[in-house]
Amino acid sequence: MEKISIFLGKSVQKITRLRGNGGSALPGLVIERTNPNFVKNVLSKLPYGVAVVSGTNGKTTTTKIVTELLEKQGLKVFTNKSGSNFVRGVISAILKNIKLNGKFDYDIAVLELDEAHAVKFCEVVPINYALLLNVQRDQLDRFGEIDHTADLLQKVATAAKKEVVLNREDPRISKIKAEHPVYFGLSETMLKKFPSDDNLIEKSEVKVSTKPAKVTLEKLHEKSATYKIDGQNYNTNLTLKGIYNAYNAAGALALCKTILKDAEPKLLTDNLAEVESAFGRGEVFNINDAEVEILLVKNPSAFQLSIASFADDEHDYMIAINDNIADGRDISWLWNVDFSKLKNVKMISGVRASDMALRLKYDNIHVAKIEENLEVAVDKFTKSNKKPKRVFATYTAMLEIRKIISGKSIL
Repeated sequence: MEKISIFLGKSVQKITRLRGNGGSALPGLVIERTNPNFVKNVLSKLPYGVAVVSGTNGKTTTTKIVTELLEKQGLKVFTNKSGSNFVRGVISAILKNIKLNGKFDYDIAVLELDEAHAVKFCEVVPINYALLLNVQRDQLDRFGEIDHTADLLQKVATAAKKEVVLNREDPRISKIKAEHPVYFGLSETMLKKFPSDDNLIEKSEVKVSTKPAKVTLEKLHEKSATYKIDGQNYNTNLTLKGIYNAYNAAGALALCKTILKDAEPKLLTDNLAEVESAFGRGEVFNINDAEVEILLVKNPSAFQLSIASFADDEHDYMIAINDNIADGRDISWLWNVDFSKLKNVKMISGVRASDMALRLKYDNIHVAKIEENLEVAVDKFTKSNKKPKRVFATYTAMLEIRKIISGKSIL
């Protein structure tokens, strides 16, 4: 049955590519309908099984970190590089990598899945490990209030047959019950730099947890970090950009040490120094002799941490806010972000440009130009001068801007 499904799926993939629809989910949909157990049958044969990475923020980069660290340890890692959150998206990724004879030459699957789709995936495919990052006010119109999102992640944790790695500092993630919980966290000093959505909205103080953590982010400098792993400190350089990615890396390290218990922490942190941010997360392009960096922002914590990481006097800034379905239609979360440290805002764009401009007005921040059309805005912003530039953008705005910039970039 599996060989027939593989032949059928690969045939559909070839047809969709010939028709110019290379990113089609049709092959996965066909297999999902004709052989519902296909993913389960393929992934259940992997020696280390399946690890799911889920949460509101940081899934893509964290999955990339875990994948690259495990590969450096000698494992062959299958992952959904396209970031498709649907079971059929995972099927399509499998079809691209499986042989016609059914050979699937991997040791482990590390999959990025958003909260709702992770639950559906776990109903179809047994998982061994889960890394649950955070629960934040993101896309509320799609998943409902954050307590409901936490309930979804509880189901993922319950489905995991082995360890579940949890963010100790997230008030909802830390309450998730698991048979074999493993925590990652922050030192008391670093904790103050990572406010949760609750802290931002309620203006409350950050509280220190007493739960022991396998990995903690102890110190963070501009291009280096110190992680405590099983009670011992390890220093490493970081190519990853943004303080939030330094913390995502703590979760990734905890998962890797959970999967490979004999892995040397020093080797893991040395390998971490080589990992770069994922697609659309801190990418830098060169346009008109100036660097242009794109930064994804999706909710209060993400935007607040991006401002803390990247707001300075040396760059010009553009903010692009869309409210498409993939972004979440509710943008009221912008009012929970403190923009007061942001200077040199030269351009506001996107579908909700006027709302963003109004929000900045309340923080007494001058905006040079407002242009809803992203292509026009990017053109004006990148031509303004040769000063380095940064763009804060919601998800669909990021994708569109990246496409626009890619056509202009010399990198």
